[in-house]
Amino acid sequence: MDEPRRNAWVVAAFAAALDLALVVCAYGFVSLLTDVEVIASPEAGPLVGPAAVGASVAAVLLTLAHTLRQPERQLPGVVFAALWSWVAAVVVAGVGYAFATGTFTAAVLFGLGFGIGWFGLLIPGVAAVVASFAALVARGRASGMDRPRWPWERDDEE
Repeated sequence: MDEPRRNAWVVAAFAAALDLALVVCAYGFVSLLTDVEVIASPEAGPLVGPAAVGASVAAVLLTLAHTLRQPERQLPGVVFAALWSWVAAVVVAGVGYAFATGTFTAAVLFGLGFGIGWFGLLIPGVAAVVASFAALVARGRASGMDRPRWPWERDDEE
C-alpha cells in the first residue's frame, strides 16, 4: 500500500474512533440535559440507536479513508463525511425500525424523524468537526510532519 493511502487509513481510523466517542458523549449529555430518550419509540427496540451510530461511524471511516488521500481538498472531505454519516444513520434507523415493526411507511417516517431530531443532527455536526481535524492532521502528515515523540523517544541532543 502506498504512503498516502496508508496515512489516509490511519488518520481515518483514529478519526472514526474519535467520532464514536464524541457521538456517545454528546448523546449522553443531550439525553441527560433534555430528559429525552435517544430513540423515543419503544417499538424500535434496543439496537436501532447503536446500529445507527455504528453505521454513521463506518460512513465517516470510509469517507475519510477515501478523501484524505488528497488532504489539500479539505472542504469536500468534511462535507461528504457529514452528509454520508447522516444518511447512513437515517437509513439504518429506518431499516431497523422496519424490522422491528414490519411497517414500511412508519419506518420511513421514523428514520426521517430521527434524522431531523437533536440526536440525528448531532451525527453530522460531530462528523464535520472530526473530519476537519482529520484533514488538518492528514495535511500535516502529507507535508512531512512527524508524529509527536514521547520524552523517552527523543534524543538528548535536541
